[in-house]
Amino acid sequence: MPRPQGFRYARHADGTVEITHRDRPAGTLRGSRAERFLTEAESGDAQLVMARWTGAYKHGNERAARDHPRNRSGRR
Repeated sequence: MPRPQGFRYARHADGTVEITHRDRPAGTLRGSRAERFLTEAESGDAQLVMARWTGAYKHGNERAARDHPRNRSGRR
């Protein structure tokens, strides 16, 4: 699975953290959630952390879902 990319986050003076993906808003965190996110992002792979926190990552079952009989309409 390819590594997530294109995520950025910005801290604001009021403690809010805004996460963007390819310059589009992906999520806003406030309070204790923002603090937990910052701790995790600064100690690990920030791209992967942002992808996980926003839900914008692949789960690994896309190929299996594509090949399911219900999703094969018209393809051979």
